[in-house]
Amino acid sequence: MHLSRTRRFPSTVHRQTSGDSFLTMSPEPVSIHLRRTVSAALLFFAVSLFCLILFGDFDHFRFIPSSHPLPNLPAVFPSQLNDSDSASNEYPLEEILKEAAMEDKTVILTTLNEAWASPNSVIDLFLESFRIGYRTRRLLNHLVIIALDQRAFARCQVIHTYCFLLVSEDSDFHEEAYFMTSRYLKMMWRRIDFLRSVLEMGYNFVFTDADIMWFRDPFPRFHHDADFQIACDHFTGSSDDVENRPNGGFNFVKSNNRSIEFYKFWYSSQEVYPGYHDQDVLNFIKVDPLITDIGLKMRFLDTANFGGLCEPSKDLNQVCTMHANCCYGMDSKLHDLRIMLQDWKYYLTLPPKLKRLSVISWRVPQECSVDSPKRQGSPETSIEED
Repeated sequence: MHLSRTRRFPSTVHRQTSGDSFLTMSPEPVSIHLRRTVSAALLFFAVSLFCLILFGDFDHFRFIPSSHPLPNLPAVFPSQLNDSDSASNEYPLEEILKEAAMEDKTVILTTLNEAWASPNSVIDLFLESFRIGYRTRRLLNHLVIIALDQRAFARCQVIHTYCFLLVSEDSDFHEEAYFMTSRYLKMMWRRIDFLRSVLEMGYNFVFTDADIMWFRDPFPRFHHDADFQIACDHFTGSSDDVENRPNGGFNFVKSNNRSIEFYKFWYSSQEVYPGYHDQDVLNFIKVDPLITDIGLKMRFLDTANFGGLCEPSKDLNQVCTMHANCCYGMDSKLHDLRIMLQDWKYYLTLPPKLKRLSVISWRVPQECSVDSPKRQGSPETSIEED
């Protein structure tokens, strides 16, 4: 696996640890701004000249007054790019992480491929949840989107500040990776190896799937004594109980020798359990004696705060995140994610007294099904989608 390198803007983040406003970003260097301005002007001139030559209508050339809106044009999405129009990283991953990190070297990470990057798809709903959540907007300044293909990377650069293209010579993840297919498994294990490298750089991280809606700042709900803490498809009631069924789509990991060794062990365990999802393998190894030997403190997050469609949080006054897990297929996932956002927006309109009474609950799942057979160790019978 080869890591290309970049961030979108060479800007400096002025740290801010409270409040809900965006962090102030210093302007780009003048030379970069000037180059981009000149390039844009030349491109506009070239396109205009081509159109004039094509239609042979020089006499009717006029500039459109700024007071007249331009006609609606179809949105340009990176899928329209040719393969030759490949984007590339400009800056090292470590530099991006440094810019995005909180004061304690914590970053928020998510991965993105073309299937989830199209306009009005998963990534847009994900970012919207940050903007409308309680004390979550500011967390966007610490979010790094890890693109798994060129087109996802190009879209990321349009919609977000911190983007990194993770390049692999032998894998192509631009299409929807259906659950438990070989492409899906490669993508999941590639993610585990990448996260290990982030820990080795000295950064703590919250990893979140992009189909998780962020409705409240989760940091106050994390366990301060844990090295590794993870959300659950099913929570037994105790954060120490290894019978909890973890979901690899959301976890908070502190960078130390224990967590690094754990991620190495987790990644290497795919050879012991070939054909299994990283989440299934985690269920196998969470009771391995090595966990105790290295001293890793593992905790499981309560679904009351970190819910999902497998086990929805029941109180909107307590929810931090909601995951579209136990959901198979893109259309079903998008449908229920949109309903989640609608429910949250309605909750925000309620007066404080009605909020405290918990008079509303989630209207999901609808298209997604929590009645799907639960995966319990066998890749052949595993049909849940994270």
